[in-house]
Amino acid sequence: MALAVIILAAGKGTRMQSELPKVLHLANGLPLIDYVLETAQSLQPEKIVLVVGHQAERVINASARFKVAAALQEPQLGTGHAVMQTETHLHDFQGEVLILSGDAPLVNPLTLKNLIAFHRSTEAVATVLTAELDDPTGYGRIIRKTNSDTVLKIVEQKDASEGEREVKEINSGVYVFNAKVLFDALGQIDTNNAQKEYYLTDVFAVCFGKGTRVCAFTTDNADEILGINTPSQLHDAEMWLHQNPELFS
Repeated sequence: MALAVIILAAGKGTRMQSELPKVLHLANGLPLIDYVLETAQSLQPEKIVLVVGHQAERVINASARFKVAAALQEPQLGTGHAVMQTETHLHDFQGEVLILSGDAPLVNPLTLKNLIAFHRSTEAVATVLTAELDDPTGYGRIIRKTNSDTVLKIVEQKDASEGEREVKEINSGVYVFNAKVLFDALGQIDTNNAQKEYYLTDVFAVCFGKGTRVCAFTTDNADEILGINTPSQLHDAEMWLHQNPELFS
């Protein structure tokens, strides 16, 4: 089945304490977005769509050596809204859509290949890449059917019950969707939340409501799913890249 990749790269990255778009900060001499684009390209997708917003032209120019289509998100109204902007590029696409974050450069290409293969084997409409953390504080939790790959619920920490907060399996923000299911569900979500934004995770609520199957695939290396939001996290990512050069050679 055909594969398309959406990379979310529209954010400003306020906590980086810089006017430079977050995805253009350097790790070992390369912009963060380069690592994500290299990884996406290694999967040999039919299409790559880069969602840009803050300093859009600068991000597009920095990504010029890659074969990507750019989708402008302006204004920026959440992750679901970001993916909505790609529909003009993918309106006739029939296949699977992998969603990556431009500020999470450490995801191993092999992990993504295994995620996609797992998704196809389960015939799920959506699959979430997850990880187990000793301290899952702040992350959305994955609530599974007992002894099953099937996900029953994805709950943000602020909405989680005491029991759900004990769950250590977290949502990485990396997803594979059936394209038609994704865009149909995006048409059904709204901004009825505290942030007044379209949340991509609300797509899963649509899937759960229809009784369609959502699965989870867990990586053994939790470090690879960590995003970069601060200068300290950027430093940690550089150290990780120094220790794992073979992943991006």
